[in-house]
This record gives sequence, C-alpha cells and structure tokens, in this order.
Amino acid sequence: MRSVGWNVLVLSFALLASARVPKKCPAPSEYPHTSLDKKFTSRQTFSDGDKVYYNCAEDFTPSRGSRAVQCVHGQWSKLSLKCEKRSCGNAGDLPNGQFIYEGNSLIGEKVYAVCNEGYTLKGLNYMICKKSVWTGDFPTCEEGETTCSTPAVANSVTSGGNVSVYRVGDNVTVTCGQGFQLDGAKQITCGSDGKWQPDPPRCLPSPEKTTEMLDSPAGACGVPPADHNPNMNLADKYITMRTFASGDRVQYVCDVGYVSAGGRRSRTCKDGTWTRLPLKCERKLCGSAGEILNGQFMYTGVQFGDKATAVCDEGYVLVGQGTRNCMVDGWDGRVPECEDVVCGEPPKVPNAVIEGLHELPYTYRTAVRYRCLDGTIIGKREIWCTKDGTWSAPPPQCTEAACPSPNVANGFWRGPRNGKFQFRDTVSVECRQGYVLTGPRTITCGIYGQWLPELPKCRTRPHHVWRNPYTGRNRS
Repeated sequence: MRSVGWNVLVLSFALLASARVPKKCPAPSEYPHTSLDKKFTSRQTFSDGDKVYYNCAEDFTPSRGSRAVQCVHGQWSKLSLKCEKRSCGNAGDLPNGQFIYEGNSLIGEKVYAVCNEGYTLKGLNYMICKKSVWTGDFPTCEEGETTCSTPAVANSVTSGGNVSVYRVGDNVTVTCGQGFQLDGAKQITCGSDGKWQPDPPRCLPSPEKTTEMLDSPAGACGVPPADHNPNMNLADKYITMRTFASGDRVQYVCDVGYVSAGGRRSRTCKDGTWTRLPLKCERKLCGSAGEILNGQFMYTGVQFGDKATAVCDEGYVLVGQGTRNCMVDGWDGRVPECEDVVCGEPPKVPNAVIEGLHELPYTYRTAVRYRCLDGTIIGKREIWCTKDGTWSAPPPQCTEAACPSPNVANGFWRGPRNGKFQFRDTVSVECRQGYVLTGPRTITCGIYGQWLPELPKCRTRPHHVWRNPYTGRNRS
C-alpha cells in the first residue's frame, strides 16, 4: 500500500514538472499570398511567446490585419493579415481620346488607347500594369488622318503612283536602278502608326571593279569597298593590304558591342570583283536586368548601350545603384533592392496612450491612434507613416481645457460648485432681484477654456414711467 502511494506521488511530481516545461512551436504555417519574413525562414523551432512576421507576396499589398503571429503553448496564433492584388489605378487622361480598361487595373492587365474621330493614334495602343505602374510609352492622339510619306530609298525606282502621301494600307514596290541591287523587302505597306512595314529596303551598289584595279594583275582585286551594313570592319590582318589575288578571301568582324545576326563573315575576290558580304551585325542583347522585389526596372531597351533604371513601388526606398548599363559583358553593377520606408516611433504625448497596430517597424501606411487618458484631444487623433518616412501629421495634444468660474456682476450661476469646469460643462446664469439678464442664459465650457457662446450681463432694471393723459405730466 505504501509502495502504491509512493508511485502516485512520484507520478504527480513528474506531471507537474512536465506541465511547467514551456512548449515549443514548429515552423510557422504558410498562408495564401503571403511569405514569412526572411529573417525567420532559417529557424526551425520557436519558444513560447516568440513572434514572427509575414509580408504580402510579390504583386500583393496589405489591406488590413496584423503581420504578426505568436507562439502560445506550442501553437501559432492565426494570421489576420489580408493581402490584395496590387493595382495600377487610373492610367490618366488621354487628350482627344480615352482609355479602355481590360479589367480592374490589376497586375498583368492592359489598358487600351482609343482616339476620337478625326484623330490618329501615335505609338502602341496599349500599356501593361506591372508592379503597380503602367509600363510602356504613353500613347498620344494627334489631329488628322494617319499617312506615310514617300519612302526615301536612294538609287531606286518606286511603283505605286506618283504621290507624296500614302494612306494606311497603301503598298509600294521598290525597284533598284541600274548598277544597284535590292537589300530588304521589295514591297512595303503604310502602317497604322504612319511608318512603313517592314522597314524600307536599300539599293546597294552591285559588285564591281575598283579604280585601284587599273594597275593590278589581271583578275586581282583592290581594297574591298566599304559595305553599307554598319557596325562591322575588316579583320585586323587585312586592313593594311591594298591588292588581293583572285580567289583571296577576307574576314569581317562585328564592332565592340555587336554580334553576328546571320550571314557569312567573309567575301572573296573573283576575277577582279568582290563577292557580296551578307554579314549582319546587331547590338548585343543583354536581356533582363533582373527582378526587384517591390520595384521594377524601366528600360530604354535591352541591347548594347541601353540603360535600365530601378524604380521602387510606393512606400519603398531604393538601396544601391539605381541605373544599370548594357555593356559588352552584360549589365554592369548588380540588382539594387527596394526596402520598406520606415518611420521612427510615433511621438509620445503626455496624458495619452497609443491604440491600434503599432508593431515594430513602423512601415508605410502603418497607422496609430491616440487616446487621451484625461481631458480633451486637440489635433489629429490618427496619424500614419507616409511614403517619405515621416508621420502624416504632428501628434495631438491632451488638454484639460478648464474654464474660469462664470462670475457675472449682480448675477449668480447654477451648476458644479467645485470651482473646476471641464470641456462641455454647462451652467445656467441668473440675475439678482432688480437686474435683468442680457445675453445667453445657458453657457458651455469650450475646447479652448472659454465660455460659449459668451458670458451674459446683468443690467439694472429700468423704472416704469407713467404719463397722465389729461395733463401730459410724467409720474414715477
């Protein structure tokens, strides 16, 4: 029997000890459209009382709720943060036209430009919502019908009528003059943007003997003629040579920042004539400059010589170099970061407390609300963190707003008798016998410690004077 009691006692102590051991929480749960703050992602276990914070996923923004959850007795509290898809809002006004929205201006949607009758659209007819910003060149509506001017192709003969202006859809066929050959599309069409599609061709000189061949051996070639395709040059070892035998071949290289876009790199001397050089050199492509969380790059282009400028979303500040250049080896520098705009702690106000969400750090749009413990609040009750990292307004003040005793000569008042009048306290004023009240009978203590609408006055009651209707004499 004693053994059983001892076992029960030991078991009780064991259960009590285990109950006092703080329970730990596992890794926090995942929620739609959110991600755990990166400083917590590497932790595996959390102690009782620990807090972790969530952020809205890319292309989403917080709408309400708290970012924090807490480990309580081995379980995480439920996340109340709600994230909504970002919106680009209104694209603005389109003079002489209007914008037609594909949806609710959310990420990935388009807005289309439509010009009024008698106006022509210049540029692309749409913009795309990307990371809270409408991207693409802003379209314009210009007065008049869209037309194309006569394509200027040197050394050519065009067909399509002897006109100087072409309407949308008109075609022109380009034929080169004698001694020249066509490089490009033979037929081009006037497009809706006022440009020829595809680009007008060129008429290049046909292969011929150069003047330097006059004193050269039969079948030899002189210096290769300059080609009309820019951004390329003869390879170094051929630059100083002046004559070439029939069958000799020379090589070309693209300029720095340019790459081959098709065609052979060589041409050959055949019986005193250089063969055609089909090589084309285009600017080197750098592609994307990278993805910026809470921001984006605005491009002048993605080829050699172009720039990419980083722009942060509203409420975020750029950290790092804001511009990247497309160089020979790709984009220079590194991808910058867009960090939360953070405001300092809201100012303390004597005799007041701060209510609402006030978890550190105080990021963009975080709001705090003041409540006076005693007295009256003067100023903005609620302030929030702005995109500039400052609070939207100075903090309010809590004032007792005491009014003085409503002493009126030859009068008295009815109301509180403690000698201390607070905001909104009301008293009634009466005059002593023989005096009459002028002004308001009831007055109220105002927010700035003054009686409203004003203190009344007690004036002497006038004597009644009686006039004898027969004699015309006055009698008091």
